[in-house]
Amino acid sequence: MKIELDEKQLATADYKANESFKALRTNIMFCGDDVKVISLTSATPNEGKSSVSLNLAVSLAELGKKVICIDADLRKSVIRQKHKIKGATEGFSHFLSGIKKFEDVVYSTNIPNLYMVLAGPVPPNPAELLASKYFKVLIDNLREVYDYVIIDTPPMGSVTDAAIVAKEVDGTILVIAANDVSYKFEQRVIEDLKKSDCRILGAVLNKVDMSTNKYYGKYYGKYYGSYGSYGDYGHEKEQRR
Repeated sequence: MKIELDEKQLATADYKANESFKALRTNIMFCGDDVKVISLTSATPNEGKSSVSLNLAVSLAELGKKVICIDADLRKSVIRQKHKIKGATEGFSHFLSGIKKFEDVVYSTNIPNLYMVLAGPVPPNPAELLASKYFKVLIDNLREVYDYVIIDTPPMGSVTDAAIVAKEVDGTILVIAANDVSYKFEQRVIEDLKKSDCRILGAVLNKVDMSTNKYYGKYYGKYYGSYGSYGDYGHEKEQRR
């Protein structure tokens, strides 16, 4: 079965957003060829980490890289609902529970070179499943098959799941919604990530309102022209999560 992603919900539908993900893609590639497995998290819900995860995976796939995007937010996945994905009933929780083999939960997509694993039904013990032997062995195997593995994880400020995943990956990216979370809270999340001995690759500032930010609006206006739909992508669509 093939997953049909709603391309209107992807950054490729908006020029400026698409350019932003190309820049993110380039920065990641400059981290070195040893950075192949990357997790993304945020401090709180609704900061847009799932959209950033998927769009980053799409951007890497556009380069011809073989990419798999894993929805490891087992508690509150939003990708299926946002893209109105039907069928594809097997998910990551099935694999981690030992119910299904990994090949049974991997789906090709309408985006060339991009494969996906959906979260699956909410299990009673998400943290324990992510800390299981199945996950650790899986990561090692995926390094040999895919050029990049992008893993969407729950918010760090809510549960420990993201920290568990961070121990096994090559690097973690923190997604921060502009003007949504306090500096002190973000610092606490960063300190928690450091305790997991993971490599923090950097942060993505999401939901920036280009129409009201004079500095960014002037800068991008000079180089890219005016793209009013970016505000829709950065705010309204993400707030529907």
